[in-house]
Amino acid sequence: MASKRSLATKLGVVAGFEAPSAALEQYPTPPDLAAHVVHLADLHGDVDGRTVLDLGTGTGMLALAAALRGPARVLGIELDRDALSTATENERRVAGSAPVHWIQGDATRPPLDVPDPVTVVMNPPFGAQDGNRNADRGFLATASRVAAVSYSVHNAGSREFVEAFAADNGGEVTHAFAADFAIEAQFDHHTDAAREIDTEVYRIEWA
Repeated sequence: MASKRSLATKLGVVAGFEAPSAALEQYPTPPDLAAHVVHLADLHGDVDGRTVLDLGTGTGMLALAAALRGPARVLGIELDRDALSTATENERRVAGSAPVHWIQGDATRPPLDVPDPVTVVMNPPFGAQDGNRNADRGFLATASRVAAVSYSVHNAGSREFVEAFAADNGGEVTHAFAADFAIEAQFDHHTDAAREIDTEVYRIEWA
């Protein structure tokens, strides 16, 4: 198994959003965070030989990280067609070892049946924008329906919500850790050139 650092280095070529949408909370997942999440998943046997489903894949960072670790296949679902075009270009840059299928659709209502066993990886919208509160709930609901296990990134302070949601939907949080999420200025309301926000990553086993 390649190191987490090596994985992050390979992901350094992944391009971000050309025209990010604030309403969709399109912030690119940092390579080091994606490498951390997928490396942890691999260590737990949740990648090799499995179907990995990236909900709200954006430009493909988590999907492409998984494709470098020997899954049976990777599926990336994204609503934004332009983001999927960038993801396709990123796939050529990264050159993973597994097939990646990019699908335009709503991650809260996946337009396909996913072969078992399924591992979901996702960086869902945090619900920070007006009118978008609890946006990550729909992504977790999808994971509860299709996944044996999921890894998801959430805003800091989400533990009570995530644990309660998992328990109510036949799941159990088995691992949780804090992670810095680096964001570069990309919207008019950003006043700093770059900043880090506090996030949390959860591994959930679903019944």
